[in-house]
Amino acid sequence: MAIATSLDLQTDRWVVRYRGFVLIPQSDLTWLVRPERSPMQLLPFRAPASSVADVKALIDWRLNHNG
Repeated sequence: MAIATSLDLQTDRWVVRYRGFVLIPQSDLTWLVRPERSPMQLLPFRAPASSVADVKALIDWRLNHNG
């Protein structure tokens, strides 16, 4: 399971890549979660202000319940 953190040159922000998703921190401390590529297993969504570990757990939960 590859996990990477990098600087997104388009947005000038640090992003986290996890299980095919990009986690982008927002100025209001929430997270924007987007699939890295198509076909999308889940639609993009916003996660509440929380830790990266909590957002990763939310992604895992959604993937397990999405089938």
